[in-house]
Amino acid sequence: MGVQNVMEDVVRDTLLSYKNNMNLACDCEQCLNDIAALALNELPPRYIANSKYSPYVRASHEADQQGITTIIAIIAKSAARVSASPRCETFANK
Repeated sequence: MGVQNVMEDVVRDTLLSYKNNMNLACDCEQCLNDIAALALNELPPRYIANSKYSPYVRASHEADQQGITTIIAIIAKSAARVSASPRCETFANK
């Protein structure tokens, strides 16, 4: 059985699109994953059982201005939290 949380893709794509505007302390894979995980814990999941519906679910979130604004705000909040206390190797030795 395969199910997919489309919100993971939406958060990942949005984070990658806006990461240069967020003044991140670090944009390594670990920090980006931490940001995505924190954001996903605050957002409702959008599961699908058939990947052919992924574009429809994604489009509904991207077309909803309030919805995408909420996603961006949650990602920005998560980015600020991770940037304030990065857990990656880059900052582990500092």
